[in-house]
Amino acid sequence: MAHRRFEFAMPASEDIVFDAFHYHHWRLRWDSLVRATRVQGDAPCPFVGAVTESAGAGALRRVSMKTRFVSYDRPRVAAAMMVGRSFPFRRWAASMQHRADGPSRSWLIYTYTFEVGPPLLRWLLEPPVAWVFDWQTRRRFARLRAFLQAHAAEIEHGQPEHSA
Repeated sequence: MAHRRFEFAMPASEDIVFDAFHYHHWRLRWDSLVRATRVQGDAPCPFVGAVTESAGAGALRRVSMKTRFVSYDRPRVAAAMMVGRSFPFRRWAASMQHRADGPSRSWLIYTYTFEVGPPLLRWLLEPPVAWVFDWQTRRRFARLRAFLQAHAAEIEHGQPEHSA
């Protein structure tokens, strides 16, 4: 089973970082892993129990995944686990925690666990899948950081408490 934790410094407050990731109209503007993502029922963002569907982008175009949110406490933490299967994953779960580091800086702590299959080939498949997943994770959160540097004010203005 692969398990890893990353910490990324972000150039925005935790609520802005949280919303940039979980409100899908913003996420599609920066996330290098998805070409389409939606919450079933067309909610603008997930909630506890929500099922999301995400279709991969680029070299991962054939990969799609459904997840169910088991935690969603804006702006502190969100966690989801895979529903069903999505090759090469047999099981997959991840969480994002956000911690303030000043008025316009925060830390995003991303933790994942997954298992690939089929079981007889796990020893062979898991190391390269983990390497690609780690590389893609660093790449996508670097893109999030760059997006926030240019668009944090736009996200802040569009947050739910600022909408009328």
